[in-house]
Amino acid sequence: MSRLHVLAQNPRRTLGALATVLVAAGVTAASGADFTATSANPANTFSAGTLTIDNSKEGSAILTAANLRPGDPATVGTVDIENSGSLSGAFSLSRQPPADSDSANPLSGKLNITVVDCGTFAAGTPVCGDGDDVTRVSGTTIGALSGPTALGTYAAGEKHRYRFSVALDSSAGNAYQGDTSTVRFDWNAA
Repeated sequence: MSRLHVLAQNPRRTLGALATVLVAAGVTAASGADFTATSANPANTFSAGTLTIDNSKEGSAILTAANLRPGDPATVGTVDIENSGSLSGAFSLSRQPPADSDSANPLSGKLNITVVDCGTFAAGTPVCGDGDDVTRVSGTTIGALSGPTALGTYAAGEKHRYRFSVALDSSAGNAYQGDTSTVRFDWNAA
């Protein structure tokens, strides 16, 4: 009898042998030759930083001077400006156009202004007039002040005190008596 004939007479044995051969082939194919591995870095998170300004006199005047007399000493006011954001930024100071009561003789053209950066400080009261002061604006009038004045780069959390001095120029004659001028100063960071 041939081997084929014996297998045909006993189908259970044939199926068992066939199943054994298939399992052996599957084990051989699934084992050994191909290794795999995986690795993941989930939840990568990104956030934008902030650039914000804290102004100690937000919404109010830095200084107000009444009854100015030509040639009298300057009126002084101070303001603290802080980078309260998380990023460093280039700070600047600019002014809006002055509102003068007399357009023919604008008082802003006779108001001498000086702005001094008294330096950085973290707590307490900073000292103006010591060795680290930097004059940012001088030799001009409020009316002639143009363009933004660069104040330098502030690191996150850096705070400066600025001292503003305004005096009526000694050349202001009778045409300026009783006149008024109002100006808005803006602090910017980029």
